[in-house]
Parts: sequence; C-alpha cells; structure tokens
Amino acid sequence: MLPGYQEARLAVRADVLNVLEGLATANKEGLEALQAIDAVKLEEARSRLKDISQETEKIDNDIVLIFAKYTPEARDLRELVSYLKITSALNRIRTNINSYLKNMQSMLMEKNDKMTQLIQDSLSINRCTLNAFDYTIEMLQTFDDNDQVKALAARIDVEYSKTDDIYTLLEKDVIQQIGNADGLAEEYFNLLKHIRKNLKIIDRLESVSQRVIFARMGGKL
Repeated sequence: MLPGYQEARLAVRADVLNVLEGLATANKEGLEALQAIDAVKLEEARSRLKDISQETEKIDNDIVLIFAKYTPEARDLRELVSYLKITSALNRIRTNINSYLKNMQSMLMEKNDKMTQLIQDSLSINRCTLNAFDYTIEMLQTFDDNDQVKALAARIDVEYSKTDDIYTLLEKDVIQQIGNADGLAEEYFNLLKHIRKNLKIIDRLESVSQRVIFARMGGKL
C-alpha cells in the first residue's frame, strides 16, 4: 500500500485515540468533582465535551476521503470501517457523560445528605469506567500486538462485570431508602435512572474494544 495511505490510516487511528483521551479526561474530572461534591467543577468537566462531535465528524470525513483516494485492500478496509463504528460509539459516550454530569449537578444542588451519600457510593462505577478507558486507550496504542489487545479487552470485560454487581447492590440500597424518603421517592428513582445512564458509558467502551479486536483480527463486527 502507498506510503501516503499508511500515513493517512495512522493519522485516523491517532485522531480516534485523541478523542478517547478527551472523553477519559472529562470522565476523570467529573469523578473528581463528584468526590469533592463540587457542582462548579462538574460544569468544567462538561465543557471538555463541546468539541467531541466536530472531532468525530472530521474522522469520518477523513475515512471517506481515504476510501475515495486509495481504495484500501480488505484488511485495511476492515480497520477503517471499524473506526467509523467506533466514532459512532464515541459520540454516544459523549452524550452519556454529558447527560450524567448534568443530572449529577442537579442532584448536588438539592443538598440532600442521603442522596449525596448514595452518589458517593455509586462512584465505584465511575472508577471501573476510568479503568476501562485506560485499557481501551492502551488497545489502540498497542494495536499491532494481538495478544496484548485481547488481554486488554478481557480486562475491560472484568470492569464491565463489576459495574453490574455494584449497581445491583446500590439499587437494593436505594429501594430501602425509598421507604424513609419523606416524599422524595421520585428523586431516588431519578438517581437510579441517572446512574443507569452512567453505566452505558462502560457498555459503549466494551463495544469499542470489540471493534478494535475486529479491526485487528477480524471476526464479527
């Protein structure tokens, strides 16, 4: 394949990696703001998301130009098609992070101690998600190492499984709290809804990891 094509393909991978790192940073800063119970810093974390859609649109356009200019062979075509699928997942992650952080801002402003404690208890999910971000980023950084890519995907699966367990325990705790909610039952149910939105972030990362495996080794997309 032409050197210009190889440069273009690697540039697309680098751009995908850059978007992932930006999302990971926003998610990390959101976690730190929640730990500090700081609604202002949550807004600052959300501000990091504003350019993500434009960045993923540029990646998609660059891929289309590569298709038109170089007509990639089957293996390279597989990788580029995977990146098109990945940018779609990254946009959904952006939406989920933004929605989650916005809703957490509203929750913190209510200054309900019990609600705030439940939010703190739920942050184990966010920590699992941060780990999954790190592993997904490393998958792209070590793209040419099949064994490493598969090992990192397995670690993402472990973090994903942990979040299901954490949510199940949290849901039981919230249901118990509702009995003494003093008219705040709706707020507790809303909290669970927002946390489920947060769970979708790691779900999308797991999807990204499977698409990286497809890009590298084939299989089902």
